[in-house]
Amino acid sequence: MKLNGIAVSRETEQRLNIFAELFYKWAKAINLVAPSTKGDLWSRHFADSARIYQLNPEPCQWLDLGSGGGFPGVITAILLAETGFGWVDLVESNHKKASFLRTVLSETGARGSVHTVRIEDAPAVISKEINAISARALAELPLLLDYCSPWMLNKPGVTAYLHKGRDYQTEVLKANRSWTFDLLKHASHVEEDSVVLQISGLKRAS
Repeated sequence: MKLNGIAVSRETEQRLNIFAELFYKWAKAINLVAPSTKGDLWSRHFADSARIYQLNPEPCQWLDLGSGGGFPGVITAILLAETGFGWVDLVESNHKKASFLRTVLSETGARGSVHTVRIEDAPAVISKEINAISARALAELPLLLDYCSPWMLNKPGVTAYLHKGRDYQTEVLKANRSWTFDLLKHASHVEEDSVVLQISGLKRAS
């Protein structure tokens, strides 16, 4: 099968099916995504999340902030399982959602672990070197960069991949008041006018 144009193995397809089954089971009790989008699990959430891995398919150390229902962090961890290398540290402060994420990672054999802490407290818990950071539907860009800064500030080799909607240009202008950074924009394959912002070279604006 293909996921957002990425050919995946039968083993990965099985892992994704397990994720989907667990998602629908847990979504009956806790809010994992917007209720109006639950029926679009594969075409929207899975495909949109796979876009992140498509942009950076190297088996590296990922940090996924505000992991929620597992997008994109769990999808990245499942795709990494096919390589046997790389890891995703998922940060989710909600205990119920964190339990869901741990269950999915365990039952799919995905390459990831969950940290049930607030994002502001995560740097004290995740002190290892991070290569890439992801976040989806979490916060406006200025605050996102605040969250990312402990792992990115003055570290040009660390790249963030951040899903953003059609108002991303306004958010970029706001972020430029406090930060300077290198920016690449990648079109979403799922939602018109949505993008993935690829950010590196993060520094505080002078």
